[in-house]
Order: sequence, then C-alpha cells, then structure tokens
Amino acid sequence: MIHQKLGRFALTTLSVAVTAMVSATAAQAQTANDADKDKAAAQKKAAPGDTTAQRANASTTSNTTNANATKATINSLEKVTVEGRQQLGGGLMSVQVAPKAVSTITRAAIEEAAPSATYAQLIDTIPGVVAITDDPSGLFDANYQIRGFTNDQIGVTVNGAPVNDSGNYRVYPTEYGDTENMNDITVLHGYPDVDQAVAGAAGGSIAWSTIDPSHKFSVDTTLSGGSRNYQREFMRVQTGDIGPVRSWLSYSHNSTDVWRGKGNAQVWKVDGKSVWTIDSDNSISASLQYNHLIRTGGYQFITQAASVADYYANYDTAYTATNTAYYKLHVNPFKDYMLSLDGEFTLTPSLHLTVIPYFQYGSGGGGSGYTFTENTTPGNVGRFSYVNFDLDGDGAVTNGKKVMTYSYSGSQTWRPGVLAKLIQDFGDTDTLTYGVWFDRPRQEQSQNYSKVDADGNPLDIWGGSNLISYVDGGGPQYNYLNYTTTTLKRAFISNEWTPNSQWTVTLAGAYTSVERAGYGYQHYGAHAAAASLAYTNQFGGSSSHTWNKFTPSAGVKFQYDKANQFFLGYGRSFRAPVNGVVTQSDAVLAFYEQNPDEVAFSGYTPAQLRAALEKLAVNQPETADTVDMGWRYYHGAFSGSVDIYASDLKNKQVNGYDSASNQTVYLAVPKLRQRGINAEGAYKVSRSLSLYASYAHTKSTIMDDTFALGDGTYPTAGKSFVDIPKNTFALGVNYRNGPFFMSVNAKYRSEFWADWVNTEKAPGYATVNLNTGWNFGDVASWAHKVKLKLNVTNLTNKKAVTFASATNFLSNNPSGAGQLIDSNTGKALYASASTYNLLAPRAVMLSLSASFN
Repeated sequence: MIHQKLGRFALTTLSVAVTAMVSATAAQAQTANDADKDKAAAQKKAAPGDTTAQRANASTTSNTTNANATKATINSLEKVTVEGRQQLGGGLMSVQVAPKAVSTITRAAIEEAAPSATYAQLIDTIPGVVAITDDPSGLFDANYQIRGFTNDQIGVTVNGAPVNDSGNYRVYPTEYGDTENMNDITVLHGYPDVDQAVAGAAGGSIAWSTIDPSHKFSVDTTLSGGSRNYQREFMRVQTGDIGPVRSWLSYSHNSTDVWRGKGNAQVWKVDGKSVWTIDSDNSISASLQYNHLIRTGGYQFITQAASVADYYANYDTAYTATNTAYYKLHVNPFKDYMLSLDGEFTLTPSLHLTVIPYFQYGSGGGGSGYTFTENTTPGNVGRFSYVNFDLDGDGAVTNGKKVMTYSYSGSQTWRPGVLAKLIQDFGDTDTLTYGVWFDRPRQEQSQNYSKVDADGNPLDIWGGSNLISYVDGGGPQYNYLNYTTTTLKRAFISNEWTPNSQWTVTLAGAYTSVERAGYGYQHYGAHAAAASLAYTNQFGGSSSHTWNKFTPSAGVKFQYDKANQFFLGYGRSFRAPVNGVVTQSDAVLAFYEQNPDEVAFSGYTPAQLRAALEKLAVNQPETADTVDMGWRYYHGAFSGSVDIYASDLKNKQVNGYDSASNQTVYLAVPKLRQRGINAEGAYKVSRSLSLYASYAHTKSTIMDDTFALGDGTYPTAGKSFVDIPKNTFALGVNYRNGPFFMSVNAKYRSEFWADWVNTEKAPGYATVNLNTGWNFGDVASWAHKVKLKLNVTNLTNKKAVTFASATNFLSNNPSGAGQLIDSNTGKALYASASTYNLLAPRAVMLSLSASFN
C-alpha cells in the first residue's frame, strides 16, 4: 500500500503513466457506460470459427476457469447461460460449467454493496465461505475461510497477478480495489487451476478483475457518509476512445472512527486501467493498484467474559509511561502499489498467447508499546532492551527504570514476476494449454524501537527515525532482522477434451520449485560485555531451503441434458513453508550451536531442540488432496448446485503461543481431514423479485495430537479445528422495480471451537444486511446515472464474538481429576482464555453517485 500526498506533479505523472498503459479488449466484462455498444461488438466478433473472441482473460473477467476451454465447452456455456439466465439471485450466483466447484459474484451484486466493501466481504454469501471483519467500513481487512482453509492458504489474484504476501501468504483485502472498479469475483472452492499465479494456495483461490474502460469520456463520482464519522470520496476519469486506446484513472479516500474505544483509520487509493486494441485478435491491457493506509488504535482481541462485561472495551485511552496497551502506540501504516500487464495475442487461428508480467512493492507494518530499561551496569552496555543513557529525558540515567518506546514490526517487499501460457486448439473439441510462471520476491522484515513524546505519541509511525540504539556504536536495536529471497519456478500443462456434446474431460499438472534463501537474526547487534543470559545477545545466521512438487488435477463433466450437469474433480495443491519458518527455526538452532550450555529457552538442550523442531515439521511443505463431486441445474426460473468434497491436508502450518519460551512459535498440524457439503440456489419469482440461498456443512478434524515446542503434547486428535462453524446458511432477497432497488442478505454461522483441544466454544449468531436505493437516471444533459444508495450492516444490532485468535492450544484446564497432563513431562498443560474479534454494531452508510460528461 503506497501513498504520498498527491501534489500536482504526482497526479500528472500518474495520469501520463495510466494513459501509457494498454489493455486487451474482450466482450465479456464492460463498464455500464457503454454495455450495449460492447455487447454488439462482442456478438460481431463471436463469429463462427472464432474462439479467441469469446475466451475469458484475466483482466476482463475473474472466471478464467473457462479460458482454457474448448470451443465446444464455450458454446455449451453460452447455451446454458441462455437457458439458466446469466444474472442469478441478484448477481450472487452465476452459470458454471467447469468440472470442479466454482462460484462467481457478478457486477450486479457488487453495485448494490456498501461503497467501500472489500472482495472478502463481498464473497460471504458463497457456500463454504466464512468472512469476518472487525468493521463494516472495509478499512480493517478481514479473516476469511473457504471450506476451512484459512486466508493464508487461499490464493488471490487481481487481473491475473498475485497479491498474497510472498512471505507468509496472507492477503490484506483493504489494500485492493474500490467497488466502483470491481468487475466480478470468482472463487474456486477446493483447489486452483494449474495456470493461476498463486503460490500459497493449499486450498482454493479467489480471482477478481477490474472493469474495462468506457468508450465514452466521463467523470464518475461517489460521495458517502455514515455511522462513526464514516466518510468516503471517489472520483474516476474515463478518457473514452483515444484512437485504439481507452483508459480510466480513479482516486478515493475513506476514513472512519473505530466503534469501540478510540482510534481511526483512513486509506487513499489510486487505481487505473488502460486498453489498447491492436486489432480484433490482439490486445494488451495494463492496470495499476496503489494504496496508502494508516490505522490508529484498531481493534483488540478480548475474551468472551470481557465482551460480556464491556462490549466496547478496547485498547486503553489514557497514557502512562509503562502502559503498552495505549491505543496511539498501536498503529498500522502500510503503502504499496502493483503494476501488471495482460497481453492477449493470436499467433495463428488455432494458437493463442497470454503474457502477464507484474511488479509489486509494499512497505509498512504494525506498532505497539515496548519498555526499555535504563541501566548503567557495564555488562548491560550493548545488551538488547537496555540503554545506558537518559532515554526519557528526565536528566538522569536511573538503574532499573522502565521507559516506553514505540515498537515497530515492519516489512518491505519487491516482487517482480511473469506468467506466460500458450493455448493450442486442435479443432473444436480439444484444447491444450501450457506455460510457465516465474516469481522472485525479496522481503526484508525487522522489529525496531523508536522514541515517543511525553503523551505517548510515536515520533515516527513508520519506524524510520528516532531509533533506540546501542550506546557503544552498535547501531539500532532490533528484536529480529530477517531478509529472504524467494525464487519460484513453475511449468504447467492442461488439456480439455470434449468428445461430444455431453462429456468434458480435463487433465492437468504443474511442477513447482520454490527456494527460500536468506538470513535471520534475533537481537541483531546485541553483544553484552558480561552477559549472564546468552539469549539477550545476537544469534542467527543464513539458511537456504528448496522444495519441489508435482501437483496433478483431473476432472470430468457430464451434461445429461440442457438443464442438468454432473461433475467430478480431483486436485493436489502445494504450499512451501512461510519465510519466517525458515529464518526463525534456523536462527534458534544457530543460537544453541553458538551457546551449547544455554538451556533457558524452553529448557531444551541443542539436541532436544533439534529433535523438537523436526517433530514440529515446520520445514515441510503443505500438501492437500481434494475431491469434488457435484450436480448443477440451470433451467427457467430455478438454478441450483450441490457438491460434496473431501480434502486431506498434511503439515498445515500454524503458529501458537509457547508459555515455556514466552514466544509465538511455528508448528505444523501433521494431518487435517476436511469433509463437507455445499449448496446454492436461485429462484426468479417474478420479473422484479429473485431469491438466493446457500448452505455449507464443514467438518475439519485434527488427526494427531499437537506438539508445542515447550508446553508439551496436547490431546488434539479427533478434535475440530478452530474457528470453523459446522453449519452456515445465507439467504438473499433482491427486488427491482423501475428506479427502486432493494436487497436483504442474511447469514447464519453456527457455534465454533476457539482452542485446539476444544475446551471453549463460541456461540453461533446471525446477521442481516440491507442495501436499497433509487436510480434517478439522467437528470440533465451533463449529469447521468444519478443514484442514491443506503447500506445498513448488522440491521438487528446483534452482539457476538466472531473469530478466535487461535494461538492458544488450551483454553480451560481444570484442577483435580479432570486436569490435562502432558504425558511426557507429567506437568499440567498450559491454558489461557481464548480471545476474539467482536461483531460490529449496526452501521448506516448513505451514498450519492453520478456520472458527468
């Protein structure tokens, strides 16, 4: 997320850059400004024998599952779409023909959503998806799952380019996209396609695209305001056709206060897209996503008991010199940008080339409070967290005095890459796709400390100045300093064969090589002259690991008749360990090799620690084998689908709190079994009224006991994994009559476990959201598409805990006969109360939008 105050020069530079961007034209996803014109152009291009005109590409629609389809499959999709209608359930459902579980949220539903909703909030109605956010404003990211796979196991692309963090694979939805610019969002429930640029997708994937530029010039605006001082301004300039090129550039600013305690958040975004139509068979597109975010205070995880006592409790609002929970110390600044191209070229009538190069840069992190100790003891000079100078400015160095500082955990990423594939048609019934993906991010991560003023305000929220240093010239004090270069190479091939109008068979495979190389140091620069505890000194070193994996997939679809289709699919997915596993586990081992007599860390000898880390399997990749089987029906007023699935996941990488070392440690769940059923349906009651419903039953079972580094072995075999409700149900009602529109969406989530041993459960809850408004249309010759929209989230003002932090293995350990004991040590297993996100109360947002030319 990158943002600087945009002066005249910066805006001019961005305008020139976006005007220079070029983009492929395709007929499937166009802006509302000229939909009829583009539809006519699409029909003209979609002449018999022309398959490239109808194929999806990453920058025009998210549903690229059919990009590699045969012409017979494409024609089948068109026929099914006509029979089953394209807009289903108000846009919450779409026609699918892939031999795997797929769902797409269309532009129609996105247009009615809250103005600053993220892609994660928009997919919550899809069966199997559980999306949780602290705040409905869209400024506080979201935790989400698909079929029990977590955020960091789900690949995400925007216009075909990857956006998952290259180190830990997480995605931060606030960073990407304004709803005005989103085209559609597709979820592959179980496993990604082999040609998707996703590195950490042990589970499924999410892809979304931005709208194509209009053929006509316009200035599109939206102004929003609402609860808790919510404000939003959006403006987009459409250049219209400038010869063969058309472009748009948008700017938005969102801000809100937190709904509990004190604090606020604001984000600035600049997005753009250009389209260069070389000719009817060749085109290039380019897109820009640029974003700058600052959050102060945020939302603190709290226990169920605390939420009952005070539902609005949060970080402390009063500052004291030793209070690390003061809200102004908890700051989250981040800035990033991503540039990507999508070249679509027809080399011969039967051979098509797609090339997607991209570059992403990100810098930022999170802050908190941390106390340093003033000390004049010679042996503490150069020791981590000690300073031999007047840190608080009171005129004296006081032995043992704790002084508040701002602790900043930051990262900086540079990520270039390119995806290239060839699509070869062998007649109408056989298509071969093959290509390569190369990705080489570099990431630096560190935690340093800087000064605060007398009121507890950080002097530099970015952690770049006023740093706390060692007094002997050793440089800034770091808790950790890591640097990793990741080199990913993938070759893939996929074949789709449609021998007749009923059968479709796909076979695919990818070979992926991932190398992580770099260094990791704890307490970088610390070297006390007379240390009694070695772990306050620097330790760590360099490391390098490589993982290789072949991931096959296959599927078959049977089109029984025009309305009914059946499918069976299988896919294997693969995820290399996060970079922190490589650097930190190697750093711990290096520490013990350098300090063989030191046993304070978890009480382990070097040999015991090495054996423990091997048992944790933290350096083993995640793999998952998934089978989908389902039925779809599209005909007349009703459309529906049902699928059952089974996933076996190995070495799921997680982190948990280890009380023996007082640290969060990486570990792996050796085996996790996930089973479930998903269903969704849409019914067109009348021309104005449509209904949508989805249901998911998800069971995620830990198959082994869990070994934590210092706390022992926890009896988790047969237990349910945390934060996964067994049953979820969504219902949508969409009504349109002339200029009036209204949709009501309800979501129920059943109870879920909050710790690994399943000793604390969070109750289920339901929420209701309302979207309504009035389309005034053209009110003047220069003012068009005037619309007033009202969005209400959590209409019933429900209170609930929504998502557990899930870093504690055991929430409750009673005394006496029921106490849980570590079988190896005979000691009581460590327990701590689970902490949670809370459901935000009712929020109202009112938006006025218009287009001017």
